[in-house]
Amino acid sequence: MGGFALHFAAMGSGRIVEWLTRVLDAVADFLRRPAVVAQHLATGRRGERMAYYHLRRMGYVMVARNWRTRGRRGEVDLVGWDGPILCFIEVKTRTSHAVATAEAAVDSDKQRELRAMAGVFLRRRSPRPQFRFDVVSVYLIPGAEPEIEVFKDAFDRRSMLAGRRP
Repeated sequence: MGGFALHFAAMGSGRIVEWLTRVLDAVADFLRRPAVVAQHLATGRRGERMAYYHLRRMGYVMVARNWRTRGRRGEVDLVGWDGPILCFIEVKTRTSHAVATAEAAVDSDKQRELRAMAGVFLRRRSPRPQFRFDVVSVYLIPGAEPEIEVFKDAFDRRSMLAGRRP
């Protein structure tokens, strides 16, 4: 076996899929890349990609990335199953701990937007699964290892149910 084949075989099937997905993502980014990408957008995309693979390693089964729908502003960064629970996941990436925490950026307006998007997503599913909202904080501090923290059930869904009859 050649050196490349041995390296590839040693990676294991999960790592092969991750490596192949990263390569395909990089090619897609290159093909649709505008001439200049704002640094904060590039940082955010990198953080979302890292969160995606981190959650997969934790056992989440991902079903959507950057999910959008017609007629609504906004998007859900990631949607995935954590066992029997469907999770709507917001990823926040920072390059410093100097200001507020990354997860604190998921304020009431962002929560309202995520609840609305989740409502649209869930209306297309029958029967309606159990679900929750997770937040993933990613810190990409220069010169340090990336830090990733998952906040399961980060905020409630009560306001989604307000005004509905049981």
